[in-house]
Amino acid sequence: MTDRLAVALLFGGRSSEHSISCATAAGVLAAIDREKYDVIPVGITADGVFTLQPDDAALFALNADDLPTVHDNGTRIHWPESATTRELTVTEHGETRSLGDVDIVFPILHGPWGEDGTIQGMLELVDLPYVGSGVLASSLGMDKHFTKTVLQQAGIPVAPWRTVTAYEWRTDPAAVRSAASAELRLPAFVKPARAGSSVGVSKITDWAELDAAVETALAEDDRVLIETGVVGREVEIAVLGGRPGEATRASVAGEIVISGRDFYDFAAKYLDAPGIDLVCPADLSPEELATMQRLAVTAFDAIGGEGLARVDFFLTADGFVINEINTMPGFTPISMFPRCWQESGLSYPALIDELITVALARA
Repeated sequence: MTDRLAVALLFGGRSSEHSISCATAAGVLAAIDREKYDVIPVGITADGVFTLQPDDAALFALNADDLPTVHDNGTRIHWPESATTRELTVTEHGETRSLGDVDIVFPILHGPWGEDGTIQGMLELVDLPYVGSGVLASSLGMDKHFTKTVLQQAGIPVAPWRTVTAYEWRTDPAAVRSAASAELRLPAFVKPARAGSSVGVSKITDWAELDAAVETALAEDDRVLIETGVVGREVEIAVLGGRPGEATRASVAGEIVISGRDFYDFAAKYLDAPGIDLVCPADLSPEELATMQRLAVTAFDAIGGEGLARVDFFLTADGFVINEINTMPGFTPISMFPRCWQESGLSYPALIDELITVALARA
């Protein structure tokens, strides 16, 4: 018997952000307090197989030359059969054994089939507590169109946009081109509605580039956002949901300073490509930081967020514009979300502990 809590760390997954999720797992595995928690590393392969993975952070460390992945090692994780038990089992070499009861699941999945409410719904079905937002907030945060719709309704400034379905594009692309060029300004960004880490995102400076950009985005999702580019500083803030009765908290801000790149793309975020400098804390006036924190908390509460999120802004000459909300942001030790909290006085291991504690309190 042990007094430690059993945490099922869920990572990998079917999305194009599989490797980033693995890198996040490496950070958590290396930093989580082993005197308080027993970790069960559950890796989801790119094909969606739930496997028991080694408890070894080095296996999943981010390497630009060899991105980490969850390999199918033949094991099969079995979730509880009903809400009457929290027992996790694994089949290995033809035999099934118990991994014990799970106290909480930590789903550090990015992108569709994980960050979008699907895994959260599965865990709800068997009544397993988990870290992070619930089904609705996860779905809203993943879908850029509906995030913007909700934030706009809450009175929060967002960039002008138009959403296009694959059907609309395939049946009448000329109408899409005409509407986009009439309603939006260049430069523009073309994005999958439901993807992260800048996967499938293109910046266009001429409407002649729209076709190729839409096709790139449609490779990731069947709905695409065409969005007017916003001129301003790129600043981000980390948010933590509170225990029942506690207010949502916001960190200091970080800034992404871009030089020599078109935008903060996947290579710059994760593969150490040149042209990007992450500054934390950002150089903001007390009034600017207070406004940003207020907007971040308002946005988080507007989508019904729980646990954690990173809210991304542009600071323009006319004030702040929210770009998006990430309900499961990058969580490696050098990612902006933990960095913002470290600069706010909460260390990486303490942040992990806080997320688990808050999730258990809310459960």
